[in-house]
Amino acid sequence: MQTMSDAVRGCGNPVHAGSEFFGKLSAEALKDLMSLEHPTSYPSNMMLYSEKDPTPGVFVVLEGEVKLSINSSDGRRLILRIAKKGEILGLDSVISGEPSEMTAETLYPCKIAVISRHNFLGFMVRHPEAYRIVTEELGRQIGMACAQLRSVALSASAPEKLARLLLDFSRNGQSTETGTRFRFCLTHEEIGEFIGASRETVTRTLSVFKTRHLVAFNGSTLTIPNKTALASYAGC
Repeated sequence: MQTMSDAVRGCGNPVHAGSEFFGKLSAEALKDLMSLEHPTSYPSNMMLYSEKDPTPGVFVVLEGEVKLSINSSDGRRLILRIAKKGEILGLDSVISGEPSEMTAETLYPCKIAVISRHNFLGFMVRHPEAYRIVTEELGRQIGMACAQLRSVALSASAPEKLARLLLDFSRNGQSTETGTRFRFCLTHEEIGEFIGASRETVTRTLSVFKTRHLVAFNGSTLTIPNKTALASYAGC
């Protein structure tokens, strides 16, 4: 069974969200936090918590990926980002006791360590340095949400927004002789929810990208042959 420390050690990239939080904890605090975890396996498309309800605790992503979204009163959805291995979710609701501002739903089968609100608040009392670390993490998460909203609202066109999204996903991709390859299982509807466009617009734009050899699909694997060429569409 993978533990929270495994998730931290697995974050080889220092920019990874997991290390941003857990890497700041003292060894004593990390050990204490690990003792509170309750790892559970979740299937794809399982809602962990809703923006309408207070979260029961914090959720640490040990394996898999989680969609974070906001929803309008008329049922439209905007996906803010994908949380990956090592990230901690639900902090805003746990700290405030108010309903979460986001909905969290598994994108792939996941293993999540759940720490109840009572236990997490007790952890912070025992380790006062965690207050600063939690505050910094909340600020980082708000910054990522604002960046996504800025991209959706201020990018000039659907091709620009889609190119930015694909380049963002490719950051942790594998470099091969044919280009940068990475797992990409979002449906056209989900892509539309990411960039604020209709499913039809996404389908049409991806078709143009494929025709111009900017992207190539093989099942759930996407390859970007030339990131510089795709970046020209993103305005980078």
